[in-house]
Amino acid sequence: MLEVTEIYKSVQGESTYIGFPCVFVRLTGCNLRCVWCDTTHAFHNGKNLSIDQIVDQVKSYGINLVEITGGEPLLQKEVFPLMESLLINKFQVMLETSGSLSIKNVPKEVIKILDLKCPGSGEENKNLWENLNHLASTDEIKFVIADKVDYEWSKKVLQDYKLDKKIPILFSPVFEKLKLKDLTEWILADNLPVRLHTQLHKYIWDPKTIGV
Repeated sequence: MLEVTEIYKSVQGESTYIGFPCVFVRLTGCNLRCVWCDTTHAFHNGKNLSIDQIVDQVKSYGINLVEITGGEPLLQKEVFPLMESLLINKFQVMLETSGSLSIKNVPKEVIKILDLKCPGSGEENKNLWENLNHLASTDEIKFVIADKVDYEWSKKVLQDYKLDKKIPILFSPVFEKLKLKDLTEWILADNLPVRLHTQLHKYIWDPKTIGV
C-alpha cells in the first residue's frame, strides 16, 4: 500500500516535458521543509491505495506520460514496485525527487527530475551529492532559485560538477519571489548553458489551486 495525496490529470508544468498532458501521482509525506514549499497539503493525511488501484486510476485518464511526485515520493518503499508496474504497463514514467534520498535503485527507464536544494530553501544541507553519480543523460536537474545568492550557488555547482556536459539543467525562480525577467538577465549575462524554467501551471490556473 502507498499513502497517496492525489491523482489527477493536467499538463506538465515543469521539466523539459513542460506542456505535455500528464497524469500526476502525488504521494504523501516529505522529509524536508523548504521555506517556499507550495505543496504542504501533501505532508499528511493521504489515502492508502494499492499499486493496482493506483495503476487502474492512471489508466482511466488515457494518457501515457505519468509523473510520481510528492512530498518526497522516495520516502515510501512501495514506490519502487509502483514505478516497475507503471513501466510494465507501458507508461512513460517520471519521478520528481528532492535529491535528499538515494535514487540508486530507481529503475533506469524512469526519467528522474532531481531538485537540488539551494541555500534559500533552508534545506541545502540535505542534498545527497552522491545522487549525481546515478543520473542518466535522460534525467534532469532543477535548481529552484530565490535570489542572487541562490543563483551564484547554482552556477558554482553547475561549473564544479560540469553538469551541463552530462544532463539538461533547469534554472527556475521561486514563484512570486524572484522575477522571471531577473533570472533571465542573469543567465544571459553569464551565458550559462541552462534552460530557463518556470511553473507553467501557475500561469494557467490560480497559483494556489490544488490538483492541477
